[in-house]
Amino acid sequence: MTIKSYGRHIGFRSDQPGIIEQFHDLFPPGWERSDHVEVRRLYSLRTGGKKGRRQRNHLLYMNASRLVSSRDYQWMLDRLEADLHLYVAERADRRIFVHAGVVAYNGKALLLPGRTMAGKTTLVEELLKLGATYYSDEYAVISESGRVYPFPRRLSVRRDDVNDRPDRRQASEYGAPTGIKAIPIGLVALTGFKAGATFRPRSVTSGRAILALLEHTVPARRRPRASIRTLDRALAGATVVKGVRGEARRAAEMLLARMV
Repeated sequence: MTIKSYGRHIGFRSDQPGIIEQFHDLFPPGWERSDHVEVRRLYSLRTGGKKGRRQRNHLLYMNASRLVSSRDYQWMLDRLEADLHLYVAERADRRIFVHAGVVAYNGKALLLPGRTMAGKTTLVEELLKLGATYYSDEYAVISESGRVYPFPRRLSVRRDDVNDRPDRRQASEYGAPTGIKAIPIGLVALTGFKAGATFRPRSVTSGRAILALLEHTVPARRRPRASIRTLDRALAGATVVKGVRGEARRAAEMLLARMV
């Protein structure tokens, strides 16, 4: 099976007929089937099974490189999804991907830049509960004109034990709608969690804002000029604030109050 996502053609194959059809939830939002025969990215899955009394590992390959060897099938799928989405984020045509949670409020986007495990999803959850529209909990997808597009993958909700597999949830579980159109950025919040901290956001200059966002921009090294140009357009007219936050609910309330 071959799919097309943001201009990239990506292939999948398995030793078990029909199993690839179960992968649809792992594919990047907006993917479509492709008739392309030649692909530069091919994921190959060999499912494990018992050999005598011994349980064989599931094996996942990307082209000729082995990505995963594990008896944990679900963990292997998690790795597949992460690697696939990162590849699309690095190679997307006419889009710049930034590691960030994104919601919409009053017709504008609120960006929460940060790496995985930085607390983006926790804050996105609270924003959705307060009436925001869901765009993404992992990537802000920004066009050359500076507008933000939805990338509504299932939210990856981590709980107290970081070793546990995260829950995967739809925005509708919070009573929140999902965005369907590109919108301008209204606010960027450069924030991270610290237990007991009081959120006191302060304004950041546009130059420092671009430098801060570049740290989270996936194709920044491959396409530095395009990344800087796109971020500059995206931040035109936007407010950028920075500050350590404590409890997510209070921070969410304060951020939305700035977007009224």
